[in-house]
Amino acid sequence: MCAVIGGLISSLPVFDSFDEHWIDTRIRQNGVLGVGYFLLFSTGAMAIGCPRQVMAFLGGYAFGFLRGALLSVSGAICGCMVSFFVARFLLKPVVRRRYASRIHSINRFVEDSPVTKTIIIRLLPLGSNFLTNLMAGVTNVKARHFILGSGIGYIPQMALFALMGKGIVVMSIWKVALSVVMLGICVGLSILLYKKYKHALEESSPGKPSKTTDLSTL
Repeated sequence: MCAVIGGLISSLPVFDSFDEHWIDTRIRQNGVLGVGYFLLFSTGAMAIGCPRQVMAFLGGYAFGFLRGALLSVSGAICGCMVSFFVARFLLKPVVRRRYASRIHSINRFVEDSPVTKTIIIRLLPLGSNFLTNLMAGVTNVKARHFILGSGIGYIPQMALFALMGKGIVVMSIWKVALSVVMLGICVGLSILLYKKYKHALEESSPGKPSKTTDLSTL
């Protein structure tokens, strides 16, 4: 139900106007006010399921690579906090009833080293950011651990899309090459961290078959 509501809201006409033209007229030349508009809108949009990659792309388009990445990641963190705390304090019964098995998977995955495990979830290109926020909100994970891990895990992929957005304004070969390198680093980090987690599980259960959490369900 939560996913359906988020999808319906994000498909409203107001989101159709949040594109390059809107960025050009309301944000790029509006100084501090433009930054405020972007942060407010990106926070609300990502809190209800708008892909963070879209906001990172638009942030790069409006503010350039570094500022765009910083502002879009800030918006993603704020959006994460909104959906996390709404689930924790308002939607817990609904979310637990609808996603019981996935919540169990997240609980099992993040119970040890929650910051590192949350980074893994954010780095891997699997699942829904919105649903992960909701489900994490009703688990036993501490808010500060989940939000810190999410913020760190958001950076590589969102920086990549911010760079792409910057490339729309001033395209260059080195920006394209850097985008590819960043994508490789993001994937490499996620694989290394996941292998470390899997190895730790195997060592903690000697002589037993490893039942590694399927991250595609998170």
